[in-house]
Amino acid sequence: MTTILTNIKQLIGIGEFTEALRRQELGQLQVIENAYLMYEDELIVEYGKMEDLKSPINPSLEQINCCGKVVMPAFCDSHTHLIFAATREEEFVGRIKGLTYEEIAARGGGILNSARKLNLMSEQDLYEQARERLIRVMKMGTGAIEIKSGYGLSVEGELKMLRIIKRLKNEFKLPIKATFLGAHAIPSTYKENRQGYINVLINELLPTIADEQLADYIDVFCEKNYFTPEETNLLCKVGRQYGLLPKLHVNQFNAIGGIQVATENNAISVDHCEVMTDEDITILAQSKTLATVLPSCSFFLGIPYAPVRKMIDAGIAIAMATDYNPGSTPSGNMNFVHSLGCIQYKLTPEESLNACTINGAFALRLDKKVGSIAVGKMANLIITESISNYHFLPYSFGENHIEKVIIAGERIDSL
Repeated sequence: MTTILTNIKQLIGIGEFTEALRRQELGQLQVIENAYLMYEDELIVEYGKMEDLKSPINPSLEQINCCGKVVMPAFCDSHTHLIFAATREEEFVGRIKGLTYEEIAARGGGILNSARKLNLMSEQDLYEQARERLIRVMKMGTGAIEIKSGYGLSVEGELKMLRIIKRLKNEFKLPIKATFLGAHAIPSTYKENRQGYINVLINELLPTIADEQLADYIDVFCEKNYFTPEETNLLCKVGRQYGLLPKLHVNQFNAIGGIQVATENNAISVDHCEVMTDEDITILAQSKTLATVLPSCSFFLGIPYAPVRKMIDAGIAIAMATDYNPGSTPSGNMNFVHSLGCIQYKLTPEESLNACTINGAFALRLDKKVGSIAVGKMANLIITESISNYHFLPYSFGENHIEKVIIAGERIDSL
């Protein structure tokens, strides 16, 4: 089936890209005023100015009049923990009363809290919850997503999470990437035997994950009280032997050498980066590794925001994602991330939008399929309400001005 969007006030995010955008390129956004876009089945086949559209329009085409509206590529959320058993609002209240993230974890909260609850829940119940969350974020404009394991912290729990991600991949048309994050924390049963748990990851989980093709990437939480740079390096190397490229949690609270490990292992991305030394920035700028920053995590936890302007000026490619999870970012709203990029990182709307779309696609290794408007890419599109211009979207934070979301050529209103 062929569909044509006509009278588009602004068609934005256009182009084919061979590399993630850096420096001044991040702020460049191709815009066509008074545009049209045509897609056939799942793919974009044509776009341009309305004045160049062959007329009359074939009456057999489905036509959507976008007068006064902006059309843009759907968001690419390259860092989420979308599968979890229960929310953690009690920890939210604890932080209001003055407890830090680390203090909550020391009291049995945090990641270990989520792991306990997840291991008690059935795979079917977890799947149904995750499915509902995925539909919710799609309706808010997410057209490609990464989902991590990491709340299992046991052979059974981690495999349960990864099998759920595989089910979601098979059910939904939006591209989904699965990341194995068994090294999210040391489970309480291995508190006195760190190496024992690392052996489980290496000798039991990774072979099964490879055999069942359950993951695309491997992740490690390289941070004080979690996993050391040496342990991270080992897990990256073993993961690569099984075909899993690294995407790593680093520098959320401390700079302990995670950037160096990531770049030495040619990681696709380093995620968080709230605490960055000058040396970290220099090393990362000299690599092809992207930095995925997570502003809504800083917003929710009240921790520093990543020094994004300094990183961009150094030549680092920046992507932005939600970090959707029950403890530190209970929101999968990329619209809010786009706003925070402008408000807290002082990005221009163009820089922020590119970080949420095409650079997010590069952080997922999906840049050939999604992230921009180009012939042959998936018709993963956002159609806004009637608005003044695309700058209005990050300006009007906390409000939803999306009228329609199209994923693989299908409107998702009815999901």
